[in-house]
Amino acid sequence: MDWSIQEIARLTGTTSRTLRHYDAIGLLPPTSIAANGFRCYDETALVRLQRILLLKELGMPLTTIAEVLDSRDDPIETLSQHLVSLGRERDRLDRQLAAVTATITRLKAGEPLMAEEMFDGFDHREHEEEVTRRWGADAYRRGDEWWSRQPLEEKREWKARVSALSEHWVAAAEAGAHPESDRCQELAERHIDWLRAVPGTPANDPEGDLAGYVRGLGQMYVDDPRFGANYGGAAGAALVRDSLDRWLASRGL
Repeated sequence: MDWSIQEIARLTGTTSRTLRHYDAIGLLPPTSIAANGFRCYDETALVRLQRILLLKELGMPLTTIAEVLDSRDDPIETLSQHLVSLGRERDRLDRQLAAVTATITRLKAGEPLMAEEMFDGFDHREHEEEVTRRWGADAYRRGDEWWSRQPLEEKREWKARVSALSEHWVAAAEAGAHPESDRCQELAERHIDWLRAVPGTPANDPEGDLAGYVRGLGQMYVDDPRFGANYGGAAGAALVRDSLDRWLASRGL
């Protein structure tokens, strides 16, 4: 059975324009073109579209989605992996809902808050699949073990440090600072010190490729809106990337 582009748009809640864009960039070509010029899609195309939408929900850019889909041929295997990821995400959201509900209940009753239960579900494990895909299972395992061993107060301090760094990058971008300025070079050094403190990464490994790792991250900040959002958007992400590049170059890396 084939479905027209209008039917697919209606079923998925997307638009015909979006589907035509997917065709134009080679992400989802139609199975056939009808005599009236309408694009038509078969079951194989529907499975591919489902995978595209799942990966988009995870915040993956279209160029990366194309690479992921084209690197594996078995849709059952990849959909099974998506199912596991969705299950983890559902579990994380359930934990967050329970934590927030408990906080509301305690506030209404005038009871003391329990810090240990307030932040259940608000952790870094949501990035397990992406970290594993980019840098390997060992990198995730070492980072996860390090983070899990941290006392609650140190976790809070770490998150505050990361948040402050992001805020300072945003402020620098809004002020029109240049990558070579003292302000941005100081931020770049803080940024790299932060990366060096994370076990399991090339930045933390004395024998690792610090320059390649940092430059790759800098480009990822620009290419991936999820990361760019931490620095105020595309302009802020570009400032971070260029400042990191300048810092590395100034040290011959």
